[in-house]
Amino acid sequence: MKLGILGGSFNPVHLGHLFLADKVLSILELDRIVIIPAYRSPFKLRSEGMESGAYDRIDMLASAVAGDPRFAIDDCEIRREGVSYTADTLRDIISRYMPSGKPALIIGDDLAGDFPKWRDSKKILELADIVIGRRYESGIEKYPFPHTLIDNEVMNISSRMVKQKIKEGSDWRSLVPTGVRFIIEDRGLYGFRTGELGTEKQNNEFETCKDCTYDTILRVEAAARKSLSAERFLHSRNTALLAYDLCLRFGLNPVAGYLAGIAHDLAKQMDTKLILKLVKSDGMPITPLERGKLNLLHGRAAAVLLKERFCVHNKDILEAVAVHTSGSEHMGPLAKVIYIADKAEISRSIDPALRKMCLEDDLDSILLAVLKKTISKLRSRELDLSEETLRLFDRMKERKY
Repeated sequence: MKLGILGGSFNPVHLGHLFLADKVLSILELDRIVIIPAYRSPFKLRSEGMESGAYDRIDMLASAVAGDPRFAIDDCEIRREGVSYTADTLRDIISRYMPSGKPALIIGDDLAGDFPKWRDSKKILELADIVIGRRYESGIEKYPFPHTLIDNEVMNISSRMVKQKIKEGSDWRSLVPTGVRFIIEDRGLYGFRTGELGTEKQNNEFETCKDCTYDTILRVEAAARKSLSAERFLHSRNTALLAYDLCLRFGLNPVAGYLAGIAHDLAKQMDTKLILKLVKSDGMPITPLERGKLNLLHGRAAAVLLKERFCVHNKDILEAVAVHTSGSEHMGPLAKVIYIADKAEISRSIDPALRKMCLEDDLDSILLAVLKKTISKLRSRELDLSEETLRLFDRMKERKY
């Protein structure tokens, strides 16, 4: 195996790191590059947050190269702790990975000038071929040691820049892979203030939801995209977006709204036998109407999937997903939001007045209007109505009048 080695703090990993790694891999026709995050870099002895965030950095790297077998991540320096020196790491990697020939040690031109001063630099040259990538817009330098110079385009990104932009609240998300962004936001790394999907908000502005991690949302959204037709998936995502907006309006956690919205139709196109099997585990009776139209149970089945497959236990989210088809007389605010969003999302052909209500009216008024439209539509088609829908409608009318 032709092996490359790329070390660094990766605090955090950014697109510049990946661009250089990909370029070297392609030009030198390597089989794999081993990415090695430092526990304590000899070049950054004053850097903060490296030791305590070691496995945050591992997680960010893992998300950045997920599904790509050209890259491996090795935590040998983190496991060793202390300051790691390149010669020691090279001996370790060579003994375990057993590359065919000398591995390519990738360094940036910002460090290459001082390479002769590195500890055991002569031993490093015996163990590896030095590959130098450009980090700065500068002319080609001459270095007094054997090396291969990669004439790559320069991406003007640094980990320091990313951290500074996060701290300042300026644009930073385009500088890192999407998965890295989600980990930073989920865990509040580098001073990021968590609370709202895609924007900075204080933690206490919304009721917290420990199940509403970006990792969970990504996994649920990927499952929805895989199991649903393109049209149905776009409906789910539009529902999630409207739910997000409505939650912001009504002081609910918008991330919980997005998660419930993207998950509400997870079982919509599932075989009815599987739907029935899932629903039997939620402990609720199946009505005669549901028994005659098993697909009406897809909301309950989706709630079971959320709980069992994705470990979502938030009662409000599970209720919202479970009752979005027929509603429920005593449904909570999030369930009302999902019921509305499912019927009024942007791809639906609805009365513009109802869409305007979503921007201006109170939650119960919007729900009552949606119920009226839904009941009228079902009756015009001579379709049976759920008792839960009718009880909810009566309850909303009592509250309104």
